[in-house]
Amino acid sequence: MRTLAGLILTLGFLQSGAAAKAWRVGTPIVTYWAGPNLTDRVARQMAEGGWNLVWCTEAELEVAARHGLRGQLQHELLAPAVLHDPVRREKLDALIQRVKRHPALYSYFITDEPNATNFVALGELVSYLRRRDPAHLAYINLFPTYASNAQLGNRGAPVPAYQEHLQQFIERVNPSLLSYDHYQFSVNGDLPDYFLNLALIRQAALDAEVPFMNIVQASTWTPGMRVPNAEEMRFLVYTTLAYGAQGISYYVYCWPKHTGGIANPDGTPTALYPVLKLLNHDFALMAAELQPLKSLGVYHAGMFPPGTVAVPTGCAFQFDPPLPTEEFQPPRPARGVLLGVFGKPGRSAQATHAVVVNVDYQSAAAIGLRGGGPLEVFNPVARRWVGTQQERLELKLAPGVGVLVRIGR
Repeated sequence: MRTLAGLILTLGFLQSGAAAKAWRVGTPIVTYWAGPNLTDRVARQMAEGGWNLVWCTEAELEVAARHGLRGQLQHELLAPAVLHDPVRREKLDALIQRVKRHPALYSYFITDEPNATNFVALGELVSYLRRRDPAHLAYINLFPTYASNAQLGNRGAPVPAYQEHLQQFIERVNPSLLSYDHYQFSVNGDLPDYFLNLALIRQAALDAEVPFMNIVQASTWTPGMRVPNAEEMRFLVYTTLAYGAQGISYYVYCWPKHTGGIANPDGTPTALYPVLKLLNHDFALMAAELQPLKSLGVYHAGMFPPGTVAVPTGCAFQFDPPLPTEEFQPPRPARGVLLGVFGKPGRSAQATHAVVVNVDYQSAAAIGLRGGGPLEVFNPVARRWVGTQQERLELKLAPGVGVLVRIGR
């Protein structure tokens, strides 16, 4: 017997007519990479922690449904070579028919970090799945900027090669979502290109008119990397939000030979679990507020890591007073403030919303922000906007924390 949560999912699916519609993000994605088998105990922990997309087998879709979760299906038939084998293709068709109306199904997992030489074949599979089940995402995750040319399958300097990789992926695969991973917390300090990678993915997603998701570091798997702390996780979540992502994923939930993560091998939560439980709640609600809007710009003040630019004079939101410029010296972490600006889509889009983030995950910051009208602040705990009747706010931001504001209506 289905639980009430599973029944609600089923009814919502039937009423929306999702099977006949193209995939949309819906509730902003909060997920993970590399987790345990989906038992009721694991699913309950994930649901209570604010994760809303879980990895599962066909049989485990029932577990996801019982806990009101969306499932990303893993199956050996979800591979390009299957299309060229009539027997296996028939089995794939049967699989799609079995699962596409399941209330918990959200996406099909295809592959991780493919080489550009595989894009044409992957595009064929994505197109095949889209024709037979347009309501569900065919999910592929991409390399970060520090991938080698051999890994990318492209030539040239790192940034142009990576941009070409993104462009080829979009043209040949025609994805419904861009997803990538970037891990920068080493034991010797921070790698410098976190914001550059975010900026490149954001722009590619805007150009392709698709949402994007950021997979961030929540563990270590090698002596050269460190387990992020609570403040660093806040930094990752709020900066991802400010750049306009509609999804966030954590590497890892729990996996052999990894330290940190969200759960221990025995299933008990790590120290990051309660931190991410709060952050997941805030991310999903704030990203939902931004979902109807378009990311119009992302600006930095203080330090300027690679890929970042200053707030233009014509922006509707300004730091008041301006922050003094400091030299960015990696591997030291960046300091300063980040401003992500949003507005309604259109040729004459005007900035109405902003996400302000204290990029310094080691120290609190007091930031003056001025807008083009009385400002309101989104309270994710109360799930409502709070008016201030002021055009200038004094924001007190804890290390790595961000806040969502808008110009009052």
